[in-house]
Amino acid sequence: QVQLVESGGGLVQAGGSLRLSCAASGRTFGRYVMGWFRQAPGKEREFVAVISWSGDSTYYADSVKGRFTISRDNAKNTVYLQMNSLKPEDTAVYYCAAGPGYVTTIRAYDSWGQGTQVTVSS
Repeated sequence: QVQLVESGGGLVQAGGSLRLSCAASGRTFGRYVMGWFRQAPGKEREFVAVISWSGDSTYYADSVKGRFTISRDNAKNTVYLQMNSLKPEDTAVYYCAAGPGYVTTIRAYDSWGQGTQVTVSS
């Protein structure tokens, strides 16, 4: 397990951008697959993006593909989610998560951050 803390959420106009950060504890951060998930009001938590240990492999939900970019800096124990061309439907609490495998399912992840609110106005 690893402790995760998200930051960077806020209010943005449609079409704008935000960059979320997730700081992790421990020097073994580089051994974890990292994912981003989100939960909108009245909706179930859903997968957004995942990145492999090395950062060489990424995968995105269809709803964000081409607009969001996940990246990581293992030297800084940090994973990022760059969100461009934001839409009102992107409004949600965004969570980062760490797990042992390169997967999209919520149950596969061992550690979760507390979440950061992203609100996109129309």
